[in-house]
Amino acid sequence: MWNAVAKNLLRTKVRQDYSRTLLLVQKGRSILTRPPSSRNCWQHTAGAVQPFNVSTSIQKVEALDVNNFVRIHWEDGSKSLYPAVWLRDNCQCPDCFLRSAKARKLLLEDLDVNIGVKEVTLADRQKVYITWPDKHTSEFEAEWLKKRCFSEQARAEMQEELFLPECKYWGSDLQLPNMSFEEVLHSDERAYKWLSTLKKVGIVLLTGAATRQGELDKLGKRIGFLRLTFYGPTWQVEDKMDANNVAYTSGKLSFHTDYPVLQHPPGIQFLHCIKQAATGGESEVVDGFHVSNKLKEQNPKAFQILSSTLVDFTDVGVDYCDFTMQSKQRIIDVDYRGQVVRINYNNATRDTVFDIPAEKVQPFYAALKEFVDLLNSPEHTFTYKMKPGDIVTFDNWRLLHGRRSYQSGTEISRHLEGAYADWDVVMSRLRLLRKIVQNDN
Repeated sequence: MWNAVAKNLLRTKVRQDYSRTLLLVQKGRSILTRPPSSRNCWQHTAGAVQPFNVSTSIQKVEALDVNNFVRIHWEDGSKSLYPAVWLRDNCQCPDCFLRSAKARKLLLEDLDVNIGVKEVTLADRQKVYITWPDKHTSEFEAEWLKKRCFSEQARAEMQEELFLPECKYWGSDLQLPNMSFEEVLHSDERAYKWLSTLKKVGIVLLTGAATRQGELDKLGKRIGFLRLTFYGPTWQVEDKMDANNVAYTSGKLSFHTDYPVLQHPPGIQFLHCIKQAATGGESEVVDGFHVSNKLKEQNPKAFQILSSTLVDFTDVGVDYCDFTMQSKQRIIDVDYRGQVVRINYNNATRDTVFDIPAEKVQPFYAALKEFVDLLNSPEHTFTYKMKPGDIVTFDNWRLLHGRRSYQSGTEISRHLEGAYADWDVVMSRLRLLRKIVQNDN
């Protein structure tokens, strides 16, 4: 033990020696200090991006006259370029940043977008001090700067850390992930595993819930809160007289996403099996992202039509309250890179109103039919039957789900309770759980 203490004191003495040395860099000249013998490296391994070696010790810093940049030379030999205007905008001092809210106080109207650096100073290889033309000073930690490096690789790593974009595609070969409902409720590690798998695979089955209403409320509290819609905070899927939704019948449900009639459809759906039909009632799911990519490969024109044509959706009725809803959605939503980010398709609520020129209608139907045929292809669909106490949780932006018909009778033979959550809420909880789990490890 005393050897460990001695080594720690030695490291502390070395750091103190370096802290006495300052590096002053003015425009056009710099003074260097001898680099330390050890490196502090950080690696991020999640996702497909190669780990970015993050040494948080700075060897040299300089202000560049050209285009008003600050350049940092890291101990590992890499360099980072930071625009002066970005540094000034992100000053972390109490006058510019409210630390209790982790929010910027500096007003954009007070920002000089053409600002340059008057002086930059390095202390202890870990802090950069900047003096601005108006004599305001800013202080930046090396690790904070390194994580916000503007290189393509560093930006990709940061986006992975923030949004966890890794996606595992699947078809009929899906190995349905399953976890204990009670463990998810009471273990942060298991809850993190649940949500990270949900983000990556798009579906997780939770087992062992009680066969009564109200279990989804517990799941909502575990992540934060559920999404309220016109069908209520939770809703009962069972065969009903004069059903106000096709799901409230015993017939077959074709593949669909829920609620494209909302401008911002729910991102996550929960379905809790309270009672199951003796025959029929099997659940079916398909990976909409995977099938969309297949469509893009085999018929780019059809993909282009479905990812550019705005389709009208409608839903009118009375449930939690009375409602008359209208929206316009693209069947396949893509981002600025052309990557599929959301499927919006529910044949039951697709409106008779169709706001496109007449000559474009038939090509649209042909493209949609090809997409639906791919969805229904045996190689893409996965079928399973829920048991009482099961809760299926899935990505409503990515998966399309359906149901096989079942025999109804004088008594209710099949009963599911459903609920929605938004991806914003789920991702917030996922980031918080990741921090807890990483700290525990």
